[in-house]
Amino acid sequence: MATLTEIALLPQERYDPERLRQKAAEALGISPAQIGHLEVLKASLDARGREPVYRLRIAVYAPDEVFVPEPAVLSGFRPVSEHAPRVLIVGAGPAGYFAALELLERGLRPIVLDRGKDARARRRDLRAIQQLGVVNPHSNYCFGEGGAGTYSDGKLYTRSVKRGDWRKVLRLLVEHGAKSDILVEAHPHIGSNKLPGVVQNLRATIEQYGGEVHFGQWMTDLLLRDGRAVGVVTQEITDVGPGPVREWLADAVVLATGHSARDVYRLLHARGLRLEAKPFALGVRVEHRQALVDAVQYHRPERGEHLPAASYSLTCQVRERGVFSFCMCPGGLIVPAATAPGEIVTNGMSMSRRDSPFANSGVVTAIEAADLKPWQRHGVFAHMAFQAEVEQRMFNAGDGSQRAPALRLTDFVAGRLSADLPASSYIPGLFVAPLYELLPPFVYQRLREGLKQFGRLFRGYLTAEAVVVATESRTSAPIRIPRDAHTLMHPDAAFLYPCGEGAGYAGGILSAAMDGQRVAQAIAAALKG
Repeated sequence: MATLTEIALLPQERYDPERLRQKAAEALGISPAQIGHLEVLKASLDARGREPVYRLRIAVYAPDEVFVPEPAVLSGFRPVSEHAPRVLIVGAGPAGYFAALELLERGLRPIVLDRGKDARARRRDLRAIQQLGVVNPHSNYCFGEGGAGTYSDGKLYTRSVKRGDWRKVLRLLVEHGAKSDILVEAHPHIGSNKLPGVVQNLRATIEQYGGEVHFGQWMTDLLLRDGRAVGVVTQEITDVGPGPVREWLADAVVLATGHSARDVYRLLHARGLRLEAKPFALGVRVEHRQALVDAVQYHRPERGEHLPAASYSLTCQVRERGVFSFCMCPGGLIVPAATAPGEIVTNGMSMSRRDSPFANSGVVTAIEAADLKPWQRHGVFAHMAFQAEVEQRMFNAGDGSQRAPALRLTDFVAGRLSADLPASSYIPGLFVAPLYELLPPFVYQRLREGLKQFGRLFRGYLTAEAVVVATESRTSAPIRIPRDAHTLMHPDAAFLYPCGEGAGYAGGILSAAMDGQRVAQAIAAALKG
């Protein structure tokens, strides 16, 4: 049986197998020759002291002990029968794809429909919004294969690990092309240059074992019979215009449409299905030079070649509401994430190497019903209407392109216009604008006070060389699609399964994937017993 121990390594020693073996032997009081095999179980970077170190938890096997690696998850997959129960999954993001994989493993046949394009074709629409300011409402940074996570940082950490088998999700990602480091790193990520290939490999597996994936299929109606979901209607979307309308019938329907599919919420409401307004968060993106973040976090003037780009996580309370950093992207870029013409939405992304000279993070404040009394006339859509109004106000302040309104950080806090703006990673470009007037007053005041507190918590954070860019508004869904706690079905429609971030049950790639697995398990129990 393996012996567990913990060791510390300098950054330059992290991937040196001989040094790892030597340190493990020292920790156990044995010689390196008495170690047959080492398995790293967890690794985290500790930068609290004067010298950053990696802390590793490892399993040590003696020479006569046999190390048996876990079998591949895919080794248990078998092609499903053509006569197996059919499950429609609307949305090819992490919730949709991992629901499909779980259904296949349990002998059911998933059919995935997505309004957007496959990961490769989607790149053309991303270039269009970046370089030309043209927003395709069906193919963009939020819609398309892999969902919003495909072209983001690819962070894989979550606090909701009790909701599902997080390790199974990570193992499947590795089996489809992600680096094995994500199995042990405390804060794993994949990177926007690697994720498209991984999600395309996931699709290949779904199709290999009998599932289907169809792109350019925009759900325009939900088919209900006697209180049961039996299918959907889609409109085909092509580059030359709308194509034919098609009905898809199945034994169950999964809604995994993501946090930005506002038309889906309106469709469900029109069909008489209950929705619930849900708290979310809204704010701005703040971008610093990565070198500043590195210097503060690592207590040295230069990071060096063996340390990763440093990140931060900041939070405080302002007037009984949280203000916090969100989706921090070290060595990353700010990208335009609008899903319809006439709005400015920003998000962060980074490549696997995180080698951009910039670091950006959302800085947002909680938005709750008590904040939105003037919007209550919109009923259940109050939060969504507020979100859209802020995004449109930012667009209307500009020149009709995807250039985003911005201020130097110190000017944002002082409530004054900037004479100019520092360099930024945001490709469409920035323009000086009075964000202190464009943002709703209660949002601006909370962000202003929160950023002041961040300046006291993080030395050097409050600098004129940082830029504030509006708006960061798609932190999570502003609406929840209710579901029964036991069956996971919508209370008004049997065999309709709200799922993932768009339904209000996840917040990121890993938690969305786990929710997809959980929903698939509930479907299998209902259809197969």
